[in-house]
Amino acid sequence: MRYHFNKPDIYYSLYGKRYICNHPVYNECTLYKIDDKGLAVIQQRYNPETKHTWWTAIDPWLTDPIYLDIGFKDLFDARAGKCTDGLYPTITVRQLMWALKMKPIPRERWETCFDKRDI
Repeated sequence: MRYHFNKPDIYYSLYGKRYICNHPVYNECTLYKIDDKGLAVIQQRYNPETKHTWWTAIDPWLTDPIYLDIGFKDLFDARAGKCTDGLYPTITVRQLMWALKMKPIPRERWETCFDKRDI
């Protein structure tokens, strides 16, 4: 039994696109957009040499399984919104996977989380 979502050997990235913006937390995210509503998804990265973390777009091998999940549309309708000042409502990839009841990607010791729902 798998406890974590593992990277597949072969994958496609058809859904979600990279979006550049001036958000206070991140500069780049993966944007899922349906009509005029969008949901930005971010993932934390780590540089072991400088011990620096930052938020950016999610791994391309995660975009399609998330979008094609049976509960994605309901979650998207509940959390997505229109663009205001170039920014869309944001969620972390871990929050999104837990909300969809997907097996999450393994958690690293250096990862941080947000206490509030809105980022």
